[in-house]
Amino acid sequence: MQSVEIKAIDNSDFDIWLPLWKGYQRFYEVNIPESVTLKTWARFLDSVEPMHAALAMVGEQALGLVHSIYHRSTWTTSDYCYLQDLFVADNARGSGIGRALIEHVYSDARRRGASRVYWTTDESNHDAMQLYDRIADRSPFVQYRKLFA
Repeated sequence: MQSVEIKAIDNSDFDIWLPLWKGYQRFYEVNIPESVTLKTWARFLDSVEPMHAALAMVGEQALGLVHSIYHRSTWTTSDYCYLQDLFVADNARGSGIGRALIEHVYSDARRRGASRVYWTTDESNHDAMQLYDRIADRSPFVQYRKLFA
């Protein structure tokens, strides 16, 4: 495989980002409405929003995406970085793209002065967890949620 370049998205990347975003949804068996997808894309491009997106490019082909969100914390004066979405195309898994995308978020978080990068994954996502266990510390916390919509 050629070398991987991680690049922040720009307005012209929608058509190469969207298939990856839909692949991510298929992987997690969710169907995010088009209106939410379009709003999310607009937020990525708005410099005031704390949401960011990057693509893993191999040549002209996008093979992975990562989305992150910066937010305040009551535990520190610096922001935290939540790595919300990470996806690598089926045909590119195991090639180091997932790690490169996470390292991109780590680098961006350091540059922005964040004190932590964190994420969640489905407990059945064993392949990804093998990578995560090598490059981050597993939290002892359990996530709870209450949905309103």
